[in-house]
Amino acid sequence: MSSSNVRWDIGNSLGVLTFNRPEARNALTWDMYAALEAACDAADARDDIRVLIIRGSGGSFAAGTDISQFEHFASGADGVAYERRLDAIISRLERVTVPTIAEIDGAAVGGGALLALACDLRACSPRATFGVPVARTLGNCLSMANAARLVHVLGEARVRDLMLTGRLMDVDEARQLGLVTREAPSASLEAATLALGAELCTRARSTITATRTLLQRLRTTRLPSMAADDVVEACYGSDDFREGVRAFLEGRPPRFF
Repeated sequence: MSSSNVRWDIGNSLGVLTFNRPEARNALTWDMYAALEAACDAADARDDIRVLIIRGSGGSFAAGTDISQFEHFASGADGVAYERRLDAIISRLERVTVPTIAEIDGAAVGGGALLALACDLRACSPRATFGVPVARTLGNCLSMANAARLVHVLGEARVRDLMLTGRLMDVDEARQLGLVTREAPSASLEAATLALGAELCTRARSTITATRTLLQRLRTTRLPSMAADDVVEACYGSDDFREGVRAFLEGRPPRFF
C-alpha cells in the first residue's frame, strides 16, 4: 500500500485494510485514498482474497477527508476537481469484485460515511456514528453522485435532515434503517467482523457475484456527477467554505456568513 497511515493484511481469504491515523481520527489523506484503491485492485487480482474488510484504528472509522488538503484551494473549480476525484474513489470501492465489510467503531463522517455506506455490509459498535456534517463545519457540499448514493441508502427525507442540520446518526438510528449487519462491543468488534467475513467465504461465489451485480445495476439511474458542477463550484468558491477551512485549521468554531 502507498501510505504509512494504512495497514494491509491478508489471511484466511480476507483482505483487511486498516486506516491507521488515530491521532487525526483517521482523517483521510490522498495517500490513504490511494491505498484504498490499491486494496481494491489487490482484491480483484488475487484469488486468495474473497472478502475485503475496511476498518479504522483508535476508536474511529474515518473522520472524512483531511481538511488541511483544502487549505490551498483557490477557487470553486478546485472543489469540482476534488468531488470528481472522491466520486471516482467511491465508485472504485463499489465496483470491487468481492463483498465488502466496513467495521465501524466510532465516527464514520464525511468521506468516511460515504465509504462505509458504499460497502455491502457494516459491523458496528455502539459508538458508531454516521453523517456528513458540513453544514456546521466546512460549508461545502456533496457532488451529485454522492448525494444520489446517500439518497439510495438512506432515503431523501433522511438525507435532507442529516445534511441541513449537520447532525450525526447514532447506531440505534442506523440499525432502524437496516444499515447495521452485525453489532458488537468495541472490544469484540474486530472478532465479530472477521467472523462475518469468514461466513461470507463459505457462501457461493456465484450467488454473491450475481446479487452484487444486480444491485449495482439497479443504481445505474444516477445522474452523472458533472450534472451539478455549477452547484459544487459555487459552494466551494463561497466565503462560507473559506471560513470553514480557516476555522478548522485555527481550532475554532466557524462563523459562517
